[in-house]
Amino acid sequence: MSWIPRTLVRSHCGARASGQFCQTLTVTDVGSGWTEVHALLNNAHRWVKEQIIQTRENLPFPMLGIDSDNGSEFINHQLLDWCVQNKIKFTRSRPYRKNDNCFVEQKNFDVVRKTVGYSRFEGAKALKALAEVYRYLNPLLNFWYPTMRLIAKEKLPSGRYKKIYEKDPKPPYMRLLESPFISDECKADLRGRAALFNPIELKHKMDKARERLLKLSVIESNIPSRKFY
Repeated sequence: MSWIPRTLVRSHCGARASGQFCQTLTVTDVGSGWTEVHALLNNAHRWVKEQIIQTRENLPFPMLGIDSDNGSEFINHQLLDWCVQNKIKFTRSRPYRKNDNCFVEQKNFDVVRKTVGYSRFEGAKALKALAEVYRYLNPLLNFWYPTMRLIAKEKLPSGRYKKIYEKDPKPPYMRLLESPFISDECKADLRGRAALFNPIELKHKMDKARERLLKLSVIESNIPSRKFY
C-alpha cells in the first residue's frame, strides 16, 4: 500500500492576518485516516518542504504522491523539484473547490482547533511549544483515537446526498493492521511503534504542553471563546 496524502496549512493568526505567525501543516491519508500535524514558523516554502520530508520519513509505508490545496506554500519550485527528484506524484485541488480537500479540511476543527484553539502564536518560543503539543498528539490520533470513515454517498429523491459511514469506528493503526495491502514488515513496524507509547501518559503530557503553549498567547477579544477537548 502506498500513501497519497492530502495536505493543508492552517494559520494561527488570531484576529489579525498581518505580520508573521505560526502555521500548522496537516497531512491526512484518505484510506486509513492516518493524520499528522506539524508546527511551522510561518508558511515559507522551506518549512513546508522540510516537514513534508519529515512526514515521509516517519511513515510506516511509502509515500507515492501528495495532493495539496492551491496555496503558494505548496505551489512552488522547492516542493515540486523535491517531488520530481523523489518520484512523488504532485497534484492539487481545483481552485475554489474546497470540497476537493474535504478529508483534510475537516481536520482543521476536529484536530487543530479543538486542540490549540484560535489564539495567535508567533516566534520561536511559540513554535517550539506548538511542536511539543503535536509531538504527543500525533501518536494519539493514529494509534488510539477512533474515527468514522466515509464509505459511500446515497442520492436522495430531493437531490441531496446522504453520507454513509462505517459502523465500527477505528483508529488508523487498526485499519492498517487489517488491510491486506499492508506488508507484514509494515505491520510489525506499526506494532513496535504502538508498544512504545502509553496513551494515558501521552494525553497527560499533551495537556501540559498545551497549557504551556496557551500561556504564550492571548485569545483576542473579537474571537469567540472555544472549549478545548
